[in-house]
Amino acid sequence: MSRYFTEDHEWIDVDGDIGTVGISDYAQSQLGDIVFVDVPEEGKELTKGDEAAVVESVKAASDVYAPASGTVLEGNDDLADTPGLVNEDPEGDGWFYKITLSDPSELESLMDETAYAAFVAKL
Repeated sequence: MSRYFTEDHEWIDVDGDIGTVGISDYAQSQLGDIVFVDVPEEGKELTKGDEAAVVESVKAASDVYAPASGTVLEGNDDLADTPGLVNEDPEGDGWFYKITLSDPSELESLMDETAYAAFVAKL
């Protein structure tokens, strides 16, 4: 499994042609306490860069963009009742949705964990 990051602080774990998407620990730390998450519905077609989800915190509401194109397999229903999972485990149980990748070559433009850590260090 490989993990990639966007400059908008989304991450995607890739296993075969399935990607799991969420926001980074840095993103959740900047948002503060998460109070609401709206994840995409199963079957929704996303194009890389589309607004895929919405996350609201005590500080702000932010769009979560699709790091890659594909079809949504499932949203994380646990976030409806427990949006704080994004704060507790943003890069684990706080995932937003799973997607079947339609063009895995899009991942080549994303950062790996080392590059993302260097990117965040400059912010």
